Amino acid sequence: MKELKWGIIFVVALTLWIVFERLIGLHGPLIAYHRYVTNIFAILAVVIYVMALRDVRRAQPGHYLRWSHGFLSGIKITLVVAALSPVIQWLSHYVISPHFFSNMIAFAVSEGLMTQAQAEAYFSLNAYMVQSVIGALIMGALTSAIVALFLRRQPQRSSSATHSDSR
Repeated sequence: MKELKWGIIFVVALTLWIVFERLIGLHGPLIAYHRYVTNIFAILAVVIYVMALRDVRRAQPGHYLRWSHGFLSGIKITLVVAALSPVIQWLSHYVISPHFFSNMIAFAVSEGLMTQAQAEAYFSLNAYMVQSVIGALIMGALTSAIVALFLRRQPQRSSSATHSDSR
């Protein structure tokens, strides 16, 4: 099943992105830039969906892909990503970057963005697990719809059928 493969590829890419963020200091000394740089992953996410749906299209007879089939394949990828999102969050915040939440809480409070209680509620594993599942479902569905629109290909109609009524 291609969608399972691409869902796992997406999860691995996301995990590597989180490691990258940690290594360049976005979970520590450069945490002020985290909210901006982390959104760059959206570009990679779209690229992965494009590659996935192209792979699905290539597997179809004649390399045709209806929008509905592309969208459904994208939704299947999205479901894999959403199902694995809590695991990614656990891995991210307990193994890759265990000080992320405490650093984010301290930053949000010191910048006056949130009170201590608000920051502690927002920057928690449970909150991030819920946000990651909801975000994966919404962004995955939206990305699937748009990418499927651009990658759709219908079978060509024969020229005799289109010209027979033109007399």
